[in-house]
Amino acid sequence: MSIHSVANKERGIELNILVCLKQTFDTEAKIMINSQGQIDSTGVNLIMNPYDEFAVEEGIRLKEKFGGEVTVLSMGGAKVNEVLRTALAMGADKAVAIQDAALEGSDEWVTAGVLAKAVQAIPFDIILSGRIAIDDGSSQVPTRLAEILGIPSVSSVTELKIEDKNATVTRDIDGGSEVIQVSLPAVITAQKGLNEPRYPSVAGIMKAKKKELKTLTLADLGLSATESLAQGAKMRVLQISLPPARQAGRLIQEDPAQAAAELVNVLMKEAKVI
Repeated sequence: MSIHSVANKERGIELNILVCLKQTFDTEAKIMINSQGQIDSTGVNLIMNPYDEFAVEEGIRLKEKFGGEVTVLSMGGAKVNEVLRTALAMGADKAVAIQDAALEGSDEWVTAGVLAKAVQAIPFDIILSGRIAIDDGSSQVPTRLAEILGIPSVSSVTELKIEDKNATVTRDIDGGSEVIQVSLPAVITAQKGLNEPRYPSVAGIMKAKKKELKTLTLADLGLSATESLAQGAKMRVLQISLPPARQAGRLIQEDPAQAAAELVNVLMKEAKVI
């Protein structure tokens, strides 16, 4: 794997940026569950995971500051090309899609392993991704990827500064924030507030049609279904169900003293919350 030095653009040393992103359901989509207990994606609009938009934007800003190249990478079905084209229209330079029927049902462990195999052929100084995907909410793949590659990772980053071969990041923690410095290469996951993602321009959309979008299968990565895929998943989703419908509220119409007593009685004996 080729790792390039990070330095100021004026000095002529460029930065290779890799952004891992995911295609998810539109946040406004109405989720339906079929009779087999699985999500019915018929007619559902798919979008780039919103947190990954911050990662793409940050990658483009780093390229604008230091020079270099932004490559976007994703694993998914045939429609994943749509979000990769969106990233290219925003300003990314190249895209790689990993598509294989045997990948259906992959968990985070499998996904990270397959991405790591693809990353081995892509020169990078830094890997960016969203801190979490809005569909499964697991927040595992980027840190698993870093572990496989043997490089540091920092999650939930709201500010990123790069100098020489180090990244200084500010990240969200419970009750505040902390500043961490890591050596590059590293995996950084983006939190809301890191930047304001740009909208693809008309010119950007036209240019994106001519940019490289490479599609890889498991065979292209030197992997087999037996070695890497859903058969080896550590977790399987057996069934998905919607939460129970919210019950109608209950109105207690008494004088204040009686209403208070009745409310306490309901909370203790019926709702059993006190």
